[in-house]
Amino acid sequence: MADPPGCCSTCATCLLCPYSCQWITPKKEKRKGLRTTKCDYSWFLFLFCVFLFTLVWLYFAIIILNDFHNFNEFIFRQRKLWLDWSQVLLIATAVLISYSSVLLVLALCLQLCGQPLKLHWVHKVLLILTALVVAAAFTGLGIKWAEEWKSARISLQATGPFLHIGTVGGMTLLAWPLASFIYRTRSTGLRVFLLLVYCAAMIALYLAPLGITSPCIMEENQLPPKPALVGHRGAPMLAPENTLMSLHKAVECDVQVFETDVMVSADGVPFLMHDEELTRTTNVQAVFPDRAAQSTAFNWTDLQQLDAGSWFLERRPFPTVQSLSPGDRNETTKQKIPSLEQALEAAKQSNISIMFDLRPENHSDYQNFVNVTLGVILQSGIPLQQVLWLPDGFREDVKQQAPGVQQVYGRKRLKNEKEPVLHVNLPYQDMSSEEIRQYRQDNISVNLYVVNQPWLFSVLWCSGVSSVTTNACQVLKEMKHPVWLLPSSTYLMIWIVVDCVSFLIIIWAFVLLKKCSHRRWPAESETDVLLTKINSLMQE
Repeated sequence: MADPPGCCSTCATCLLCPYSCQWITPKKEKRKGLRTTKCDYSWFLFLFCVFLFTLVWLYFAIIILNDFHNFNEFIFRQRKLWLDWSQVLLIATAVLISYSSVLLVLALCLQLCGQPLKLHWVHKVLLILTALVVAAAFTGLGIKWAEEWKSARISLQATGPFLHIGTVGGMTLLAWPLASFIYRTRSTGLRVFLLLVYCAAMIALYLAPLGITSPCIMEENQLPPKPALVGHRGAPMLAPENTLMSLHKAVECDVQVFETDVMVSADGVPFLMHDEELTRTTNVQAVFPDRAAQSTAFNWTDLQQLDAGSWFLERRPFPTVQSLSPGDRNETTKQKIPSLEQALEAAKQSNISIMFDLRPENHSDYQNFVNVTLGVILQSGIPLQQVLWLPDGFREDVKQQAPGVQQVYGRKRLKNEKEPVLHVNLPYQDMSSEEIRQYRQDNISVNLYVVNQPWLFSVLWCSGVSSVTTNACQVLKEMKHPVWLLPSSTYLMIWIVVDCVSFLIIIWAFVLLKKCSHRRWPAESETDVLLTKINSLMQE
């Protein structure tokens, strides 16, 4: 098989070596009569599918980074092992996508150079393993973390226009090796089939923007106000969660609400704690090694002996811990578990609201927890409109005893609502852009959690959400504008230009490679005729 112009034998050999795991020179290739068989093309197709499969997983891996801290907490509760598993995920995904990408690029270059696609059996095994690993990852995601499929759907509102441009660009570049193969193969049926499939794919891509919707495709003057920030357990990227230091850091980030979790000690003191066990965020195992770590089983005196800050420096739950100043590190080591009374006083002095869950909801003495918590709120002197009540249990009692407290519901409004719902608090996956706009028109405050990534914050900003609960208040505070905002007329122009440029490049690729093939084929045809005549003479 002759090399087309511009592909030297040295380059062809260098491409064959890593792909076929053999050092095959052009002379050896001719002597062995190496050709690309149907089986080889089947493996190339499998390689292409594995590359796409891995690329889709890379996209998912980037999207789920917004919620990965929840996964880290889940693993710790199950295995008592803390590790930033997002780094493991990204490294493993990078290895898989790099491997399949390099193989695909080698295969395409070999095709352009007219070399055989003899994929080595080691690569075949590794590709099968790659496909199995990615399939297992998707299966695990669907079983244990199904809500991330909704996150992926939302992400398309942020990335859809750019994915369209990138996909059109990639498919346009694919026209070169495709044209090279079509002009080289002698099977008319295969040529027609590949051309039809490619044309159908390109037409679908050219028309894809008709189905792309994003709330950020709007005019500048239509952009809603920036959503308010709610500090998720304070500012957990800058200080230990659910501590007074975390509350103060959240205030520095201009949050309007401090979101926390409240439990009640064995002697009736409400305090801030998220987990039902004290293991993750305190040194309870060192101070009380012989006691169960149940949060509500300790009295207030025992709780005050615990260190609620050093774990933050030891486990580094977020990469931002490394950049803490010496002063912040020193303050971190001094953090204790704060009582609800202390948190209310800090919120009152900082003039921010406080929103909390009361845990655990299934506790046998939960009604007493509600009464004790309400008593602390009423005695604190904080304006009741600064208190946002989340727990659903005994909500009617709360309304009667503290009518000024703002009731926040963890559900959507019902059709036959007895009392108007003014505040809702939901996962960001549970509300569409259309629902957010409708609630905004009906003057219902919508808070969505947990929003950490700028792309997600931008989509919700464009949708008109009232506020978001975030771990990354220091990042979202600095955003003065959504990541991107395009008027519909501008997006239409980009769409048309990209499609036209792509179409012209594809035509150019097929025309240019056809001319190159015509230069090569006459010589090959003359050689074939000469060999045929010699063979005939020898037979005579």
